[in-house]
Amino acid sequence: MRPADKYLKIVEWSEEDSCYVGTCPGLIHGGIHGDNEAKVYEELCQVVAEAVDLYQADSRPLPPATANKKYSGRFVLRVGSDLHKEVSIRAARVGESLNSYCQKILQNAIHRC
Repeated sequence: MRPADKYLKIVEWSEEDSCYVGTCPGLIHGGIHGDNEAKVYEELCQVVAEAVDLYQADSRPLPPATANKKYSGRFVLRVGSDLHKEVSIRAARVGESLNSYCQKILQNAIHRC
């Protein structure tokens, strides 16, 4: 496996840009744009490999790998006390736990994006 293979590469259609956009979160900022999804992915792979080469040439440690990352399903979210109170009250009003209520809010937000 090459070092560049350790990084998640995403190509998706952008309504805003009216083209495909390729990104590599955690390694490069910005993205690769184009009308051909396969070509954008190919160029993205080249850019990621070049970024890894630059890190290594500068003797800088590579950012943590993002491909095949395992997720526990648990994360801590810090919010202000007023928001915490409001969300807790809303969850109680619908008879749900705070965790269940927040999970539904996040799922709905993701599906709208």
